[in-house]
Amino acid sequence: MNGLKRILLVDDSPRDTELALDALEAYRLSNEIVCLQDGAEALDYLYRRGRFSKCTDSQPAVVLLDLKMPKVDGLEVLHQIKGDPALKVIPVVVMTSSREEQDLIRSYQLGVNAFVVKPVKFQEFLEAVKQVGAFWAVLNQPLSS
Repeated sequence: MNGLKRILLVDDSPRDTELALDALEAYRLSNEIVCLQDGAEALDYLYRRGRFSKCTDSQPAVVLLDLKMPKVDGLEVLHQIKGDPALKVIPVVVMTSSREEQDLIRSYQLGVNAFVVKPVKFQEFLEAVKQVGAFWAVLNQPLSS
């Protein structure tokens, strides 16, 4: 890899994924961004299973994770990441439209590093993604890569 930290973006909404990619590009982050559409794909990617079995890249510097997804929801993905000694050092930022207090509480109980509610307004959403991406992919110093 070229030294840039990889971002794993897991969101079932093509619109939100596209907006997040636009926001990160607007911030001029040149990090590689892997986009997946559900929790099952995310776990396969992190555990190098299925179509990712031949993947030899290092783990991502951060996982941007939606909660409400098909197959395996974000809380279960978070539970598996933070419950695995090999993966728990990867920062996970929940980016969700959920304003349910139980989702916030459960996310922190499971070890989330940050919880961001996706703003409804377009410009606010772009700014939130820019800030999250810049901090976790540029400023944050990961334990290992």
